[in-house]
Amino acid sequence: MRPPSIVLFEKLYVAVIVIGLAAVALSWSSISAMASNQPGVPAAVGSSILVGALIFGFLVPILLLYFIARRASTVAKWIFVVLAAFSLYSFVSGLANPPVAGTLFLAVNAVSTLLTLYCAWLLFKPDAKAWLDSKGANAPADPTTFE
Repeated sequence: MRPPSIVLFEKLYVAVIVIGLAAVALSWSSISAMASNQPGVPAAVGSSILVGALIFGFLVPILLLYFIARRASTVAKWIFVVLAAFSLYSFVSGLANPPVAGTLFLAVNAVSTLLTLYCAWLLFKPDAKAWLDSKGANAPADPTTFE
């Protein structure tokens, strides 16, 4: 049985992924315009790179979600924590130049970043830590850990 922190992590991280999809949808026109207007790169190649980057950008979080929430991977946990730190850095960098990113995009990014940081914090709660350390075994060493 998975502890409550891991179950909540899974639900919230799915929300982060959905918010990411919404952010891409909101800014698709500007993203695709930037990809097609790269000097020295044909528009078709820029679009292909964009699609590949988007697939990779959503495949990694889905794999991290699976390996953390279902396979109790400590390695995936630390990869997630590093990516959460990069997410915070990216958000703060975006605040330095808000007219480029757009207000709505920054608001969506703020919600996503806050949820990501909360998800990272959940992975360090005692019940999640015990479960991850036990590699997802059903019985924790301390029966009060999952309460």
